[in-house]
Amino acid sequence: MISFNNKSNLLEDSVYHYELQDVKEPKLYRELFSYEEIPKIAFNNRHVPMNMPEEIFMTDTTFRDGQQSTSPFTVKQITDLYKLIARLGGPKGLVRQSEFFVYSKKDREALTACRETGLRFPEITTWIRADERDFDLVRDLGLEETGILVSCSDYHIFKKMNLTRRQAVDKYLGIVRSALDRGIRPRCHFEDITRADFYGFVVPFASELMALSSESGIPIKIRMCDTMGFGVTFPGCTLPRSVQGIVYGLHHYAGVPHEMLEWHGHNDFYKAVTNASTAWLYGASAVNCSLLGIGERTGNCPLEAMAVEYASLRGTADGMDFTAITEIADYFEREIGYKIPPRTPFVGRAFNATRAGIHADGMLKDEEIYSIFDTQSLLGRPARVMVDKTSGLAGIAFWINGYFKLPEAHRVEKNDPLVLAVKARVDEAYEEGRSSSFGDDELVELIRREDPVRLDGFEAYSRK
Repeated sequence: MISFNNKSNLLEDSVYHYELQDVKEPKLYRELFSYEEIPKIAFNNRHVPMNMPEEIFMTDTTFRDGQQSTSPFTVKQITDLYKLIARLGGPKGLVRQSEFFVYSKKDREALTACRETGLRFPEITTWIRADERDFDLVRDLGLEETGILVSCSDYHIFKKMNLTRRQAVDKYLGIVRSALDRGIRPRCHFEDITRADFYGFVVPFASELMALSSESGIPIKIRMCDTMGFGVTFPGCTLPRSVQGIVYGLHHYAGVPHEMLEWHGHNDFYKAVTNASTAWLYGASAVNCSLLGIGERTGNCPLEAMAVEYASLRGTADGMDFTAITEIADYFEREIGYKIPPRTPFVGRAFNATRAGIHADGMLKDEEIYSIFDTQSLLGRPARVMVDKTSGLAGIAFWINGYFKLPEAHRVEKNDPLVLAVKARVDEAYEEGRSSSFGDDELVELIRREDPVRLDGFEAYSRK
């Protein structure tokens, strides 16, 4: 059928309808995934247009996929983090949903505690297996949406479930109908989509789901799960690994509305953030994330990364509170005992710290020279200098000014006698074999030894 697209202002042909290919042998794309070699990235130079939805947002899987990779959270920890996620998402609910397990008593207690906060966002949803009995748990909790696992690659259909494609689709459709009959919105998790036969299984199955949605009047979401992190975003790359090809194809050929498309990607090949951003750009309204990127193996797409990415793409934070990112990181380390690698963007203790003396000298003159943005204003974390053998006089001066929060009129310069004296002590320590950087308490003690009167003055400013 030819129809006019109001966005592209072109007549477009969408007549082709893809049928399920019920193959006898699994299609494993051995030319790409030989297993004995690094997976290959192939190109066919076919391009699809960018088509960012009018509304984009994030969803959260910290308490489902994320929690599978850490020690189980307590009910209090889940509730505290849920409140922080809500604060990060802001009044517009840019972190739209958060999914929970429902199988244990503690899972259900945490879910109930979060509901009792009365927060509108993120909406609480669940995740269940493709098992009709699990719907009773969702129904009893009075929830409106649940995720349902519908594995879509032949690796899973043939090798794990021992089914044919037709049998798998029939099973999945039966489960989805059960959800619809109970008035529950299904969110279908297309597991392992980046190794699935896109036109032989993914699109035909999605088309059947859209027909069910139209018939029932209940929206059916499709979560595109890049379970192994195989998704790539290079222009002209081939399916099934093309992120933009997957998003475009589900929208254009299967008729899935933008707001019903959600990307869920893992970070096995360092591509989680780029893949999620690309999903937004090419037509998915939602990207699924977890706090700090925790999750199976290498983890999920970090929620804090996509909050910053949203502001980059939209040119506005739209009410998001980025200081919640710093509080989330502090909470993970202080209350949960989770150690964040120090150079992790936005949340690591050294992400906005420099060691090199030449960089410190630049920051002493103007912080903007070596700082990505005003981290103090946006994240509640001032730019820092780590003092070691390469920091130089400028690094020590910058540390003093920042640590004690000295106002402009009282900041020390790198040629200050106190700075020279501390530098001499630092150099002496490294000449004697020290290899680690100086901690804040150590530097305070060095200043105390050199000039306790000035230290008292510095500390008076830091208490203001």
